[in-house]
Amino acid sequence: MSTPNADVNQSKNMKTEDTLCPLAEYEDCDFSKLFEKPRLLNIERQRSLDERSLSELSIGISPQLSSRATDHNPSRIFEQLDFICSPVGRRSGFNTPRSQTSLDPHPMVAEAWEALRRSLVYFHGQPVGTIAALDNSAENLNYDQVFVRDFFPSGLAFLMNGEPEIVKNFILKTLRLQSWEKKIDRFQLGEGVMPASFKVLHDPVRNNETLIADFGESAIGRVAPVDSGFWWIILLRAYTKSTGDTSLAELPECQKGMRLILSLCLSEGFDTFPTLLCADGCCMIDRRMGVYGYPIEIQALFFMALRCALLLLKHDDEGKEFMERIVKRLHALSYHMRSYFWLDLKQLNDIYRFKTEEYSHTAVNKFNVMPDSLPEWVFDFMPVCGGYFIGNVSPARMDFRWFCLGNCIAILSSLATPEQSTAIMDLIESRWEELVGEMPLKVCYPALENHEWRIITGCDPKNTRWSYHNGGSWPVLLWLLTAACVKTGRPQIARRAIEVAEARLLKDHWPEYYDGKLGRYIGKQARKTQTWSIAGYLVAKMMLEDPSHLGMVAIEEDKQMKPLLRRSNSWTL
Repeated sequence: MSTPNADVNQSKNMKTEDTLCPLAEYEDCDFSKLFEKPRLLNIERQRSLDERSLSELSIGISPQLSSRATDHNPSRIFEQLDFICSPVGRRSGFNTPRSQTSLDPHPMVAEAWEALRRSLVYFHGQPVGTIAALDNSAENLNYDQVFVRDFFPSGLAFLMNGEPEIVKNFILKTLRLQSWEKKIDRFQLGEGVMPASFKVLHDPVRNNETLIADFGESAIGRVAPVDSGFWWIILLRAYTKSTGDTSLAELPECQKGMRLILSLCLSEGFDTFPTLLCADGCCMIDRRMGVYGYPIEIQALFFMALRCALLLLKHDDEGKEFMERIVKRLHALSYHMRSYFWLDLKQLNDIYRFKTEEYSHTAVNKFNVMPDSLPEWVFDFMPVCGGYFIGNVSPARMDFRWFCLGNCIAILSSLATPEQSTAIMDLIESRWEELVGEMPLKVCYPALENHEWRIITGCDPKNTRWSYHNGGSWPVLLWLLTAACVKTGRPQIARRAIEVAEARLLKDHWPEYYDGKLGRYIGKQARKTQTWSIAGYLVAKMMLEDPSHLGMVAIEEDKQMKPLLRRSNSWTL
């Protein structure tokens, strides 16, 4: 997609009023007295959350909540972690413009902050996001736009550095874009669809600025972004957790925005599964890669967004109705994912021995998966102790590929049980060369090759084997791995991955992705100075330095949603 460039420099000096319909103004509250000094964390301990709670590990004493934020309605589910916030005004120890307390940071950190600030996009003088990349050596296409999913790690970085206003501006601006009419050809999209991206256009003649949003009508393949709404809800909770400011989430406009997103996801139809049916290219993997159906990335984000919404919705009549629907869906979704998407050595052996054409309620092979469809690589890839959520499960089809984002979000949202979370980390350690190699982290494993690549990708020249989304290595995933490591009490894994990335990222000018089986080569079409590669690194560093930041993006397990798994899992071996 090619669109006119936004004049960011001129927009910084604009003093005109926002031309969009204004939202109600609200006062900033001083929540500084609500927090107590967090205890120090001995992060060398390698114990899963079933042995030691996350609050004991890192975040310290739960703060007292304001009367505005406290609700004693028993129907609302609050987890232990969801009472814990990073203290307002707490800065990362890195030597950045907002944090002068130096803990001898890596030289890359200052360079990363400088690059991240250069990526800021302004609308009427206010920062509203970060563009995808600042690579002037390549055609812009849509890399000069603000993507919802791409901004998420940038938003976390600014929240961790005590700069929440940028995140608030982004949340409000994308919320306004949600209300726009959305049409592709003659078909109108659902009211709750969030944009994939937007850009600021500056008219130097009239001296004004306008926003242009893309809801999929300009995207490759013309696919609407299913994940944008989920990232928006998760970011809203991260903002609330980080600042202690509940007034943003309580705005009628934010409440309505959440309900519209949830209405799209919770609507009843012909599906017999609690998972969301999606088209190829509807998420980070935005090209044809065989993820159509029920991809793990969307299901994990869906689960996380539902849990966040449950904590953000107000207890009015509309809110309570949605909360009841959410609780029912969470129970069904957690059982389905933990039962049918989970794969370990025992379950792999069970599938290998499946009978087919079973017809009854007692069927073991419920999806009629053919054992001969098991790929040869999975038998060698599966360690004795370890497991993961596979890429997709649908009638007569199981996609056994490993997808990093979905598995990390499953850990952070507690879609994965503590035992499953431990098994995922065991798998990463056991298959370090395959999943991390010389640049973290493989977006999926293994790559599609030869005839399979031709059939599934349609001979996509960008998704050749071990490139881009077909087994490419994406530095942005570093923050997700780090968060998962901190949550499972295994930060040494994250520290090792960060050291691998630091050997090359700055020298290579922050590429979008790397190619090759080990991630040795800068991607053949990778943009340089890719913003979420920069932000992902900063978030990973700050989270290791101050594990209390994990509270923004992690939710503890709800024991009420823990099903009785009848299968033996890898950790019982």
